[in-house]
Amino acid sequence: MLSVLAENMGLLCSRNRRYSAADAEENAQTEEIERRIEQETKAEKHIQKLLLLGAGESGKSTIFKQIKLLFQTGFDEAELRSYIPVIHANVYQTIKILYDGSKELAQNETDSTSFVLSNEHKDIGEKLSEIGGRLDYPRLTKELAQEIETLWKDPAIQETCNRGNELQLPDCVHYFMENLHRLSDTNYIPTKEDVLYARVRTTGVVEIQFSPVGEHKKSGEVYRLFDVGGQRNERRKWIHLFEGVTAVIFCAAISEYDQTLFEDEQKNRMMETKELFDWVLKQPCFEKTSFMLFLNKFDIFEKKVLKVPLNVCEWFKDYQPVSTGKQEIEHAYEFVKKKFEELYFQSTAPDRVDRVFKIYRTTALDQKLVKKTFKLVDETLRRRNLFEAGLL
Repeated sequence: MLSVLAENMGLLCSRNRRYSAADAEENAQTEEIERRIEQETKAEKHIQKLLLLGAGESGKSTIFKQIKLLFQTGFDEAELRSYIPVIHANVYQTIKILYDGSKELAQNETDSTSFVLSNEHKDIGEKLSEIGGRLDYPRLTKELAQEIETLWKDPAIQETCNRGNELQLPDCVHYFMENLHRLSDTNYIPTKEDVLYARVRTTGVVEIQFSPVGEHKKSGEVYRLFDVGGQRNERRKWIHLFEGVTAVIFCAAISEYDQTLFEDEQKNRMMETKELFDWVLKQPCFEKTSFMLFLNKFDIFEKKVLKVPLNVCEWFKDYQPVSTGKQEIEHAYEFVKKKFEELYFQSTAPDRVDRVFKIYRTTALDQKLVKKTFKLVDETLRRRNLFEAGLL
């Protein structure tokens, strides 16, 4: 009996030792997990959250791609190749818009003859319009590229292109039409510039982490930039991102004062931008958030403003041209800038006037300018952090 009891006690002690060893291992794992969570939480506190907002077609996603190229490793070959169908789709969509637009203008305009294609090009136009209306586009071949180039050079298509602001014609039209032969090469791999021009409507939310001093430098702020879809139906996805934001980077395409929305052709794009900026400024969660306003697409604006007066837009109806050439471009830009400044202060409650507000003239396709702009943004936010810490 005693021997059985001793044996059982031995088993119990042995089992307890096993349990103690298992418990110790489990506790060690738990402590390691907690330690990692604590480290990650501390690391997260040092990451500043930037929100990239703006209406559709404002150039937000081009800015986002520039950040990837400038402050990260850029695009590897697989990523570049993934843009081939996107770029080919852009080519087909663009030539369809132009051909269909020429037919519409030929029917509706008083002086319709300038929009009528030559007879030998009409069949090409019908064929390309059909391809452009498909859900799946074929790879761009040399033969198709030649037909697109032939149609593009038709005087009626060139006249239609001049009315592109009425047709939802993308900004990339000239770039892709001038590079058709390269884009249709059997061994074609997109360049960085091709990727920047490629047009894909952002849906959902994409993010990138970077430091403007470079990924491998130890000093400097770390930012997490969020890009969200700008079209109206995408904006409901923004709300959950609004908490804990260091700065809002708001993109406004200043060249689009004579264009209408893709999703609502009765609504002027600049008026939509004005209303959206006003709404964002008034959000309670942005009470202490810095605002960086990018007046974007200046490269298009400076060409357009000499041909199309600013006052075609309701918001700019009080604009009066004063000169010509470069002087007039600067005058027009300063007018637009002042309008946004006035809107900012009208839409900012008195208890929020001390938040940082900066305006930058940008061209999203200009890599040097984007790099310089983000260095200035970084400097502004770092000064703000030092001020809030009582070090300035």
